[in-house]
Amino acid sequence: MQHAFQISRKIEYGTRAMLFLASLPDGMTTSIREIAQRMDIPEDFLAKILKPLVKAKLVKSVRGAHGGYSLAQHASKISFLDVIEAVEGPVSVNVCTDKDHGGCKFTRNCTMMSVWATGQERMLEVYRGTKLDKLAMRSLTHRSPLVRTAP
Repeated sequence: MQHAFQISRKIEYGTRAMLFLASLPDGMTTSIREIAQRMDIPEDFLAKILKPLVKAKLVKSVRGAHGGYSLAQHASKISFLDVIEAVEGPVSVNVCTDKDHGGCKFTRNCTMMSVWATGQERMLEVYRGTKLDKLAMRSLTHRSPLVRTAP
């Protein structure tokens, strides 16, 4: 059962994959298989998650025998919010705070609007301020036979 404030699997797996990539030494790439195995993500689902991350220019994809994936920017420049919005789109706690859809019919007189808006802004503040470099799990890459230097 989905709970209202539960993070989706797409976001969870996207952030896991990004943390693994942030753990790689500069100039290193790794295969989708390696990310999937290390971060316990179904490989097919990971492939679908990596596409929007590449499109958002958060991840770089290199084709070929020595190809793989790496961060497209330094980990200190990528926030959790960047990852979340790349894989799921803009974050909105509920209809009241959804600027793209104009809120609900009670927005003008709603006594809860400021609470929802404040809650959303604080949540986004945390995600915006959380950078991948602070959470990188360097110990994950020490035993990696599939991590290689980019050409």
